[in-house]
Amino acid sequence: MTRKTVNNELIAKLEGLLEEYFSSNKSIEQGIPTVQYLAQQLHISASYLTDMLRLQTGENTQHFIQQKIIEKAKEQLSVTNLSVSEVAYGLGFGHPQSFNKLFKAKTNMSPLAFRKSFPQPMK
Repeated sequence: MTRKTVNNELIAKLEGLLEEYFSSNKSIEQGIPTVQYLAQQLHISASYLTDMLRLQTGENTQHFIQQKIIEKAKEQLSVTNLSVSEVAYGLGFGHPQSFNKLFKAKTNMSPLAFRKSFPQPMK
């Protein structure tokens, strides 16, 4: 019972850490956050973080990071006029093609197709 509470708090801290990482431009400076970086920030081992996440959510840390990236990308693609390349660089990708590949693998549509699915504001 106690471990479950601690793990839920750890997941909340992880989500907050990722939110802060992307909103503070660390992704532009340091690239996509790594499992090791997140574990270090949470003061736990990378293997413990992965085991705990897998137990609580059924996914590993890398997948959790990728889901957060897709969430942020969808947000930016739907409410900003940033180009797909600008979104990719802002999320820490060195090459927009890598971002496009990940986005398409996770959503079954390209970032551009995702953006076009939203009504465009009148100019």
